[in-house]
Amino acid sequence: MNKNDLIGTVADAAGLSRSDATKAVECVFETITGALSRGDDVRLVGFGTFSVSKRKASTGRNPRTGEPMNIKASSQPKFKAGKGLKDAVN
Repeated sequence: MNKNDLIGTVADAAGLSRSDATKAVECVFETITGALSRGDDVRLVGFGTFSVSKRKASTGRNPRTGEPMNIKASSQPKFKAGKGLKDAVN
């Protein structure tokens, strides 16, 4: 399922027009992104938790040349599935 499929499914399930469903889905994505960029977690009980993980700076190797290179510290988004989602999938 891609984003357009998700929008179509939301429109059908909620009885919304496609443009209203597009606004709703976009708003959810923007809200989650905004919360994560501020360093907050987004907990959706029964579905899962979106969070930000800090990665330390490290030294790696260039795969082409084999020479060492520095990898700078970064923040990575993470998702941990909740019990309800795990149970629905299994």
